[in-house]
Amino acid sequence: MNPFPLPHTLLGEGPHKVLAVHGWFADRSAYEPVLADLDTASFTYAVVDLRGYGEAKDTAGAYTTGEGAADVLDLADHLGWERFSLIGHSMGGSVAQRVLAVAPHRVRRLVGVSPVPASGLQLPPEQWDLFASAAQNPESRRTIIDFTTGGVRPRAWLDRMVRRSLAVSDAKAFRAWLDSWAGDDFHTEVEGSPLAALAVTGALDPALSADLMRRTWLRSYPQGELAELPGAGHYAMDEVPLALIRTVEDFLRAEGDASEDGEGFTGETDFPAGDGTGAGGRDGDRNRDGAGDGDGAA
Repeated sequence: MNPFPLPHTLLGEGPHKVLAVHGWFADRSAYEPVLADLDTASFTYAVVDLRGYGEAKDTAGAYTTGEGAADVLDLADHLGWERFSLIGHSMGGSVAQRVLAVAPHRVRRLVGVSPVPASGLQLPPEQWDLFASAAQNPESRRTIIDFTTGGVRPRAWLDRMVRRSLAVSDAKAFRAWLDSWAGDDFHTEVEGSPLAALAVTGALDPALSADLMRRTWLRSYPQGELAELPGAGHYAMDEVPLALIRTVEDFLRAEGDASEDGEGFTGETDFPAGDGTGAGGRDGDRNRDGAGDGDGAA
């Protein structure tokens, strides 16, 4: 399947180019809650629709992270962007890491928002059945969204998230994407990368948690960082948009802060629970001893 320029929204005129990739449950509209408050003087953002979603809902494909990475690179070529940073939410975090695996020289910085690890995500049989059924069963989608946001979100919000998910995704593509993002293990292709790579997790998300990132993300990326947002679950764009923007854009701006030999902050930032902005500097706890076996289990 040949790559093609993904449907996208362009925002800003800044010199730092950033490609943003959505997750399994939504198209590029997943980023709408943050768009109005992005720093469009410092950054130019391209927010994309993957095949099977949004304006690419009817686009044929294999619906794999590898194909998605090829499409992202094709769009970067189409835009004339030789180097760029990447943001990927959930499944989109896996796609973003695939881009790094294929074209490491083109990636400036990498951000995963509740990202699926490069090792995939091993799901117990009962969870796999739930996730697989979500392609056709709206109630399964609702159960997953509720679980990954701590069971504390309003019913109307859960219902709206399910309606959007159904409207913007093709059911067959949705199911095929699951096999790829959950089952593909390409961590050896990115392991040891010197790239500055930030994982942002939500404290209310028991699936793609800070603990999982310690065992996967921080093991893959020696210059990796971890920021946990206390008020968020799996959908930080909806749940804590301003905190997410501050965290991500501070990290992207810090590209010039590290010394030329690659030394810079490497560790974790835990923002205070009462801090609604998510701001907190980048001089957090350097604790890396949470690394485990990196098996990708949620």
